[in-house]
Amino acid sequence: MSPEELRKIANWIRKRDLQAVYEAGAGHIGGEMSVTDLLTALYFHTMSVNPDAPLDPQRDRLVLSKGHTALALYVTLAKKGFIPESEIATFLKPHSRLNGHPNRTKVPGVETNTGPLGHGLPVAVGMAKAAQLNGDSWRVFVITGDGEMQEGSNWEAIMAAAQFKLDNLTLIIDHNRLQQGARVADTNNLAPIAPKVEAFGWMVEEIDGHDMKQICKALAPETTEPGKPKCVVAHTNKGQGISFMTDNVAWHHKVPNEEQFRQGMSELEKALS
Repeated sequence: MSPEELRKIANWIRKRDLQAVYEAGAGHIGGEMSVTDLLTALYFHTMSVNPDAPLDPQRDRLVLSKGHTALALYVTLAKKGFIPESEIATFLKPHSRLNGHPNRTKVPGVETNTGPLGHGLPVAVGMAKAAQLNGDSWRVFVITGDGEMQEGSNWEAIMAAAQFKLDNLTLIIDHNRLQQGARVADTNNLAPIAPKVEAFGWMVEEIDGHDMKQICKALAPETTEPGKPKCVVAHTNKGQGISFMTDNVAWHHKVPNEEQFRQGMSELEKALS
């Protein structure tokens, strides 16, 4: 699939996400907009997954560690065919399986429950180690937020992954520079992230997390190094694609009013014109 085709899918996902947040009256829309291009590239270009066999033992795995952006994952899974697109309208409604954080026992395509930050990467390390022990070729991807990288459990997992030489593991850091209520730089500044991870024995690459060509190239298996896990530091914008949300900490968890919803939809619709 070409970068332009991927861009169109990502734009569709953003519009459906915005609509679902508006209709549900809740959602972590800022971080959903920043992670959308990464999810699109993974599901429609990089990963080997089959919606008709979501538990295929040889499938690639994605762990969305920043689980509060579950809606972006749900919309991506719907677009890929794991769940009906019509089900997105049930987001956060009573008895819906589309909760505010992903649940692997309810939603096909979800690999593990996430929500408490700092848990996803350790789980992904375990998955990658299991594949290594079995001699399997499937790959494991995990997406964390940059604020989430303040959690010590992530750095323990980073040490373990290097020790086990998990070259089937790729960590993608959604580096949008914002976390709940503040800028990462104003709470516990991790920048620059790349040399810190590299110092633990990882291969590290920095990219524009909204450039499909760069994303797809960075996630390709031929760009990995034998014996080393890979980290992709994806520089993104919170609220990407909607002018008044972009790089605005207020939109970590906020619902647009009708005027903002219409403006956001209009901007997204014009983005590919």
